[in-house]
Amino acid sequence: MATIGTLGAQQRRAMLQERLNRDGALRLDDIAAELAVSAMTVRRDLDEMEAEGLLRRVRGGAISISGPRPFDERRAVRARAKQVIATKALALIPQSGAIALDASTTTGTIATTLGQRDGLSVVTNSFENFICLRSIPGVTGVLTGGESEPKTESLVGLLACQGAASVLYSRFFSSASAVDPTLGSSEVSLDESQVKQAFAGAARETILCVDSSKLDDQSIAVSFNLRDVSLLITELDPRDSRLDAYREHVELL
Repeated sequence: MATIGTLGAQQRRAMLQERLNRDGALRLDDIAAELAVSAMTVRRDLDEMEAEGLLRRVRGGAISISGPRPFDERRAVRARAKQVIATKALALIPQSGAIALDASTTTGTIATTLGQRDGLSVVTNSFENFICLRSIPGVTGVLTGGESEPKTESLVGLLACQGAASVLYSRFFSSASAVDPTLGSSEVSLDESQVKQAFAGAARETILCVDSSKLDDQSIAVSFNLRDVSLLITELDPRDSRLDAYREHVELL
């Protein structure tokens, strides 16, 4: 059986993130002693986590990043995972017709890699995603309208829901704040979940795109039961054991 000193990098970083969420700060020397690894190992872990936007390095350790963060800063969080998810999702996006993207930075990564299309309308409740879509040949970006939600920088409210429900989509690509195998996906606000539900109601398929850090967790507002989701896309290989709890509920990619 592995001791705490033989934990792999992924397990160490999960523990570091858990402690940071609990305490708000990490002391490098204390963590190195607790995990029975070198200070250099912990320093490397913290540097890589900072590069993914998960924390902020300070002298002797790291502190958590609190409060709402700008869209570009949030898009840098787990950027490599989001790029893998976007690559998988691109194969599901048609050349024409209509799709919807929510206001997440994960679907924002999809938008940045979309490439030329042949008359594709893309509806979103994110101004940042809309701006990105405007420069893609063959793509018509459509903004739902609505009120600004400060936690997510998305557009929400009655106008956003009406705009989301006014187009028929082949697929709706959505992320989530958290995903639980039994309770489904959830969001940081009820307003955010309502717009996503409006998008899903007008779509033939809902594709849930989340990085693995969102799995086995719960947020505040219920969004989708997994039986209402056609496909769950993560950066993981679909055979990864971390997805075992989801196999009986939803198809994996």
